[in-house]
Amino acid sequence: MMALIPTALGLFAIWILLTGEATFSRLGLGLVVSFVVAWLNSSERPSIVQNLSWWRLLLYLPRLFLRIFQSGLHLAAVVLHPALPIAPRLIHYRTTLRDEAAVVLFANSITLTPGTITAEINANELIIHAIDDASADDGVLRSLEASAGRVFPRRRETR
Repeated sequence: MMALIPTALGLFAIWILLTGEATFSRLGLGLVVSFVVAWLNSSERPSIVQNLSWWRLLLYLPRLFLRIFQSGLHLAAVVLHPALPIAPRLIHYRTTLRDEAAVVLFANSITLTPGTITAEINANELIIHAIDDASADDGVLRSLEASAGRVFPRRRETR
């Protein structure tokens, strides 16, 4: 715990240099963020962070942003179409992901994608609201699921 303080103070000093404004709220936020980042990078971090592959997360984000952009264009075309061809529905989607953190990442990625919302997560099933058939495309969901699953390396089972 004592090694955490110098790291957090160093990060806080960088925050102060980069912030530009020394208001109470910005300094308070900087202090909190500095301690959280220092803690996440320490040996006392939670198991979800220990199982996270940061490089894989960095590779996942461009795929997610591309999917968000594509879905945004599609949703804009649907909304601007004179006939307004929406067909909202709920999809019961069975996931093959076993890591809870990967399931949460996948569910949040669906919610971030325009035209879809993860309404519920039950064990290995997600209930997804989609605005039309293209938003509910199983192939797109499988691709996003596989990408989210690669962010968290598989844990080895102990006997």
